[in-house]
Amino acid sequence: MKQIYLGVDIIEIQRIRQALSVWGDRFMRRIYTAKEIQLYGGRLQSLAVRFAAKEAVFKALSQPGHYLSWQNVEILSAEDGRPVLILSGEALKRAEARGLKSLEISLSHSRENAVAVVMGFAE
Repeated sequence: MKQIYLGVDIIEIQRIRQALSVWGDRFMRRIYTAKEIQLYGGRLQSLAVRFAAKEAVFKALSQPGHYLSWQNVEILSAEDGRPVLILSGEALKRAEARGLKSLEISLSHSRENAVAVVMGFAE
């Protein structure tokens, strides 16, 4: 029997703008990997959609009382523009323990909102 792991998150882009204005680099370094900051640091919508994606991953891999690090979830882009989800540390261990070979991710944003969906299957 297949087990489905699903996570969805939506965020108002304005909330990321506010977090950056209040906490600046501290917020960036806490939430995003060095590679994400290098590639998307100046693009508010890209940062917001990656925040939503990390939250969606956390929901898909949720385990009561156990939390994942923001740095253990990285969302980059393939050459064709598709989002690429890279897990490390505890997030990778949790996915492997559940029998997940990969998690698929979809990202989208408008001027006001960013949304992410993450789905994985295990036997």
